[in-house]
Amino acid sequence: MGSNGHNLRLVVNRDKQDSPIRGVYLVTDHGDRLAERVEAAIDGGVRIVQYRNKGKDRAQRYAVGEELRDLCSRRGVIFIVNDDLDLALQLKADGIHLGQEDGDPRIARRELGPGRIIGVSTHTMEEALAAQAAGADYIGFGAMFPTNSKEIGHLAGPEGLAAIRSRIMIPIVAIGGISRDNGPRVVDAGADALAVISAVLAHPDPFLAATELGLLFNRRAPHPRGAVLTIAGSDSGGGAGIQADLKTATLLGSYGSSVITALTAQNTRGVSGIHGVPPSFVAEQLDAVLSDIPVDTVKTGMLFSAEIIATVADKLAEYRKRIVVVDPVMVAKGGAPLIDRGAVNVLKDRLMPRTYLLTPNIPEAERLTGLTIVDEEGMQEAARRLFRLGARNVLVKGGHLVAGDAVDILFDGSAFHRFTAPRILSKNTHGTGCTYAAAIATYLAQGEPLREAVGRAKEFVTAAIRLGQPLGRGHGPVNHLLAALEVGDQGPGTGDR
Repeated sequence: MGSNGHNLRLVVNRDKQDSPIRGVYLVTDHGDRLAERVEAAIDGGVRIVQYRNKGKDRAQRYAVGEELRDLCSRRGVIFIVNDDLDLALQLKADGIHLGQEDGDPRIARRELGPGRIIGVSTHTMEEALAAQAAGADYIGFGAMFPTNSKEIGHLAGPEGLAAIRSRIMIPIVAIGGISRDNGPRVVDAGADALAVISAVLAHPDPFLAATELGLLFNRRAPHPRGAVLTIAGSDSGGGAGIQADLKTATLLGSYGSSVITALTAQNTRGVSGIHGVPPSFVAEQLDAVLSDIPVDTVKTGMLFSAEIIATVADKLAEYRKRIVVVDPVMVAKGGAPLIDRGAVNVLKDRLMPRTYLLTPNIPEAERLTGLTIVDEEGMQEAARRLFRLGARNVLVKGGHLVAGDAVDILFDGSAFHRFTAPRILSKNTHGTGCTYAAAIATYLAQGEPLREAVGRAKEFVTAAIRLGQPLGRGHGPVNHLLAALEVGDQGPGTGDR
């Protein structure tokens, strides 16, 4: 494939199950540093790039297209030219995408040959069926939602997509106003790919934006749905740490892998001993997992030492893991310190800038910010400060406040979101923080956008506390099993929520 005489790297198969048209489909904009932003998006999981350039300068259009085509060829990504058959032929593109007024797919097939991909924009059942009959390899269908990129003539919406799904045997690329937060509706309606422009290319971090969108397709994956890596300490009592994280991921329907940072001797009454794992062996565990096992999300718990935190931060950067939920575990339920003094600064300097979601409770937020937090306004201010330290999103948990409901505050850099649950008086709360963060990481891995993942995890951990049963003579664990059974009929894509 491509301009250098390479062999074709794909064979078009109009069977939807075998088609390469699936996942995140990126349509280019006209902004600066286009190739740089497209490459970041490809690193984040974009699988198809559609080159859309309506400029009048033919030479400039070709030059930009050639740069993008070569980038896609190097990275094994499909390169589609929008609306311009001559340019598609000149660039030796993988295919062409045609609007309703931009050419006949039969003519494009004759010119391009059988080994290229042809897509057609459609807005109604009739147009979709006509494109399929004319030999299109996929259809674009929309618009799903209002968008700023072009004037919307027909708003089909996810409901319109669902209505055509059973009669269209080729892949459907949903288009129009799709984002991380509304994308689940489109995936649930049956889209094989999500076409996006500004949701990725206008994002300050195209890699992260593409990664978030790509995870939405896990909603339709078979169980175990999504994979979570937990990096934490071992709790010999089984209520928190690695044990709680793996129980949570497994019972909620995902695959869990683990990297152990420390061994603890503990039970419901407290921690009697901690044995840190050498940082070099933490690195060896991370290499073993991340070089072989697909990992959608990462959750960290007790990291024990500055050296281990630095090692984890370096490995997350090396393997480009960006959906990282960091539970900044500092003190055990019984009061034993679980992180040494020098580690806090390293966590803020090295790990927090790689954090997708930070989940401190109030004592942890106070230690990280120096604030004294006595109400929701204090929680919001702590979230702002932690965001400025580099965490992409911050969830300050309000369980340590003494009055009213248990309120958690999520800050995404622009808005606050409030999650409430009845406060439950129970001493069986061992592992709540680990379980909550692990549940968020699990729901993210299963294709839930952030706010939905936090809301569902809040329901799960609240049920786990409420259903906790006495075990041992101290702080008993939350009840992962009964909580999972209680929330288990609300899986992604079921339409039950």
